[in-house]
Amino acid sequence: MSVIGSSETNSSPDTMIPDDDIFDVLANQRRRYVLHALKREREQTDLGSLAEQIAAWENGISIAEVTGNQRKRVYTALQQSHLPKMDSVGLVEFNKNRGIIEPSPALAEVDIYIDVVRGNEIPWSEYYLGLTAVCGALVAAVWAGAYPFALISEFSWMVFMVIAFGFSSVAHIYYSNKSQIGQSAMPKEAARMEE
Repeated sequence: MSVIGSSETNSSPDTMIPDDDIFDVLANQRRRYVLHALKREREQTDLGSLAEQIAAWENGISIAEVTGNQRKRVYTALQQSHLPKMDSVGLVEFNKNRGIIEPSPALAEVDIYIDVVRGNEIPWSEYYLGLTAVCGALVAAVWAGAYPFALISEFSWMVFMVIAFGFSSVAHIYYSNKSQIGQSAMPKEAARMEE
């Protein structure tokens, strides 16, 4: 799994969060689940509801099936460790006395996506490297006049390469948008556990 976080360049200095702090928060699955829930809802939530949702995602069950022990385990970890850390970084505003969590203005300006790579899949970076190598080999074969590549015009090969990179880019954008934290009903990691 590769995790990528980036803050937008037009962020004001008071809402900028250093990348190291974002990566530190993202290093823990429960914290990623908190971010997913808050980015999806875009409003404050209470600690009890958040703990139930995260317990459901972690156990691959519905909220109604979450046991008291599962909820309590998540609730305690969120209250004592995860939410104070996220609050100190500036991604959330956590009122420990009231048990209220809300997304900070900085969280709205941070785009976070997780590229979950399954067993036989390759990361996009390796895919583009392979596509570039194939296109480079085609250019060399056409340039050298190798059979059967010389039978097709150079312009046709260029059009093929542009189309290959274009379709790949569209697919990449589609899958990246689906992988952004807060864009789907459940985090991609939780959905993957259900498969």
